[in-house]
Amino acid sequence: MSHDHDDFATEPVRGLPEELPHGEEILWQGQPSWWQLARESLNFWWVAGYFTFLFAWRTIGGAATESWADSATAASFFLVLGLIVCAILALVALMQAKATVYTITNKRVAMRIGAALTMTLNLPFKKIANADLGVRKNGTGTIALELMEDDGARLSYILTWPHVRPWRMKQTQPALRCIPDVRKVAAILAEAAETAVSEPVIERAPAHQPVAAE
Repeated sequence: MSHDHDDFATEPVRGLPEELPHGEEILWQGQPSWWQLARESLNFWWVAGYFTFLFAWRTIGGAATESWADSATAASFFLVLGLIVCAILALVALMQAKATVYTITNKRVAMRIGAALTMTLNLPFKKIANADLGVRKNGTGTIALELMEDDGARLSYILTWPHVRPWRMKQTQPALRCIPDVRKVAAILAEAAETAVSEPVIERAPAHQPVAAE
C-alpha cells in the first residue's frame, strides 16, 4: 500500500504559516506551471539550443578530417550532456513549482516559496505600490509586485528567486510567476487590493489622562 507524503502537512492552512486572522479569507490559491517556469526562469530552451549548437559545431568541424558519421558520433557527447543538464533543469522547476503556493486573501498576498529553504512572504496590500502583469500567448503569465521603496530594498533577490521579477536586484519585486489563466488571477488581485486599500483604518484613541487640579 502506498502512502502520499506531504512535506507541508503541518501547515495550519495550506500555504500559510498560521491560521487566518478573524475577518480574512482566501480568495485564490495557485502554483506556477513547472514547464513554463523551466522555460522562463531556467532558460530551458536556451540551454537546449546551446548544446545543440555545440553538437553541430563539432560535427561540422570534425567532418574536415573524418567521415560525417564518425564526426557526429564523436559530437554526440554534447547531446548526451545537454539531455542531462535539461533533465536537471526540468527537475528543479518541478520541485520549485511543487513547493510553491501563492495565496491572495482580502488583506494580502502570501507566497510560500523555496524547495530547499522554505520561507513565506506576507505582503499586505498597503505595502504594495503597484502590480505589473505579463501575459504569454498560452494564457500563463507573471504578476510582479512593486513594493514600497524600503520594503523592496530589504527583500533578498537571491533568497526569493525565481519568484521575483528578473534583474530587479536593487529594488526586489516579488512575483507570482508562470500562473495559468493569469488574467483571471490579476482581476481577483486588483479587486481585492482596491477594496482593502480604500477601507478606512479605525484606531482606538487612547483615553485622556485625568489632569490633576491645582
